Amino acid sequence: MSLILYFLLVFVWGLSWIAIKWQQGDVALEVSIFYRFFIAAVIMLVMGKFMNKLQHTSGQDHVWFALQGASLFCFNFIAFYVATSYIPSGLVALLMATAPLFNSIHGRLFFGAPITFNFVLGMLFGLVGIGFLFANELSTLQLSLNTLYGVLYSLVGTWCFSIGNMLSVKNTNKGIRPFTATSYAMIYGCVCLLSIIFFKQLNFNFELTTLYIGSLLYLSIPASVLGFTAFLVLVNRIGASNAAYILVCTPVIALTMSSIFEGYVWTFSAGVGLVLICLGNVVSRMHEDMFNLAIRLFKWRPVRLTDQ
Repeated sequence: MSLILYFLLVFVWGLSWIAIKWQQGDVALEVSIFYRFFIAAVIMLVMGKFMNKLQHTSGQDHVWFALQGASLFCFNFIAFYVATSYIPSGLVALLMATAPLFNSIHGRLFFGAPITFNFVLGMLFGLVGIGFLFANELSTLQLSLNTLYGVLYSLVGTWCFSIGNMLSVKNTNKGIRPFTATSYAMIYGCVCLLSIIFFKQLNFNFELTTLYIGSLLYLSIPASVLGFTAFLVLVNRIGASNAAYILVCTPVIALTMSSIFEGYVWTFSAGVGLVLICLGNVVSRMHEDMFNLAIRLFKWRPVRLTDQ
């Protein structure tokens, strides 16, 4: 079941990059993000009510839900949207692929989770593969203040995303199921977005176009309702670091969509990158006993980074 959710999320979130691009226009980014998660929150609350999926929660639980909503459904998306105004969206995707590293560090700091050698090795394969995929974009990127802003916003967004993952783990450790936590967190994310919208005095305008409405519905339902619920289930099943490796794989789908809709041309380096990403995915998710057996065959000494 976890494997099915894993590859389903790679596909669903891979498509969301082109949908996010189609959201950019006359509607302020904070307003578009609010529309997305308001629709998603309403759907999840209705589902939770009629399917009896919402657990009883305490006031203290809602404090953690609010923090999760602010980090996972507000500030991280604002940072990513702003980043795409400074640097190419492909580079934003590349920088977001560092989420497993953030999760590994945060997991070690907050929960004492071990960092295994095979995960780090697989992550390195994946990041190098992403570098090959975006070799052309990186080679033509000019270093400037705007570039530095774009990189900074991307890393801030990824950090917020990782903090949201840690808060999800904490909620689950308290016995709260991902559906309940996600439903309430989305509500608090919308409240946070509303505060920003009113503070900046933004207009609640709307684009009555097929492209904007279609991309909004896709981002609200498959990418948010199904995507985030499934992702947080995976966080609890296979760990935050392994689950976040999805973000290293999604650029493959994103580039495929880009080749269809934006004229992206596949190159030899992009093909090498795809192979490295697949290899990294296998190594990263390999059971530790299997990995240790494999490296013994090559007479390597298995290590745990946390044991050093």
